Amino acid sequence: MNESTRGHRLGYARVSSEDQNTVRQLDGLSFNKVFTDKVSGGNAQRPQLTALLSHAREGDTVVVHSMDRLARNLDDLRALVNGLTDKGVRVEFVKEGLTFTGEDSAMSRLLLSVMGAFAEFERALIRERQHEGIQAAKKAGVYKGRKKTLTAAQISDLRQRAEKGEAKASLARDFGISRETVYQYLKS
Repeated sequence: MNESTRGHRLGYARVSSEDQNTVRQLDGLSFNKVFTDKVSGGNAQRPQLTALLSHAREGDTVVVHSMDRLARNLDDLRALVNGLTDKGVRVEFVKEGLTFTGEDSAMSRLLLSVMGAFAEFERALIRERQHEGIQAAKKAGVYKGRKKTLTAAQISDLRQRAEKGEAKASLARDFGISRETVYQYLKS
């Protein structure tokens, strides 16, 4: 395939929250376009992944830092990789050093399953260790939960405005919190 007919290189990066940085994921690589989601991998609603899947065309290459950045679990990983390769899109995982084209050998498909299973297992271990750490901290009396977003004065202001009938969505925007958080402050 000559240079003019080769497809685009598309990057996909994902972090779990807005305050995390994706720089290390695709650092030093060049792309025609990069799609970045800032949502938990457990969230099925990943707008930039949806955009990537719509954008990718035959001959393109999708590059992802690691399998766990693309998929929520092994089934999701297989479905995404197979869906892309069925369209003639190559999928490369930088960390694992694996590339899938759709014309993969039985060994490549096995590696996808094994490496995907390890990534899923690793995420489960991390969640388990985090839960154990929180339980130990609670038992020791040092875990206080997440720090409150609003100060006592802001909470008082929020409650007063809510009592006057101001819309919860408006309060959420003004205080920079979600509507669910507004309801939590009003309940407590």
